Amino acid sequence: MKPYGYAWDPVCWISCLFYAANRWGLPAAWKGPFLRGHFNDCLFIPAALPLMLWLERRLDLRKVDTPPHWKEVLYHLVIWSVAAEVVGPHVFPRATGDVWDVVAYAAGAAVATVIWARR
Repeated sequence: MKPYGYAWDPVCWISCLFYAANRWGLPAAWKGPFLRGHFNDCLFIPAALPLMLWLERRLDLRKVDTPPHWKEVLYHLVIWSVAAEVVGPHVFPRATGDVWDVVAYAAGAAVATVIWARR
């Protein structure tokens, strides 16, 4: 079996491409509420998790080169949601916690997990 590609995984690089297109490529006038508010949040786990797992692998904290398992996805989803939506607003003055951001993170994580599990 071919080892997991981390940043070269299609889920990761396509998510990063969509993030960049939405963030810097589309004019604001073309964006509706979803593209302005939560589209990039949906891409958070699919884009960031493979890079985090690569770092964990390099630090010998992850022992396998397989696509993310649902337990790893859930673990990172919880940690990042708490960090971004609970801790972040207390640390950064302009940050706000939003439960809908967590829903978007979870939706993107669920889709990515299904794709990763099919491999």
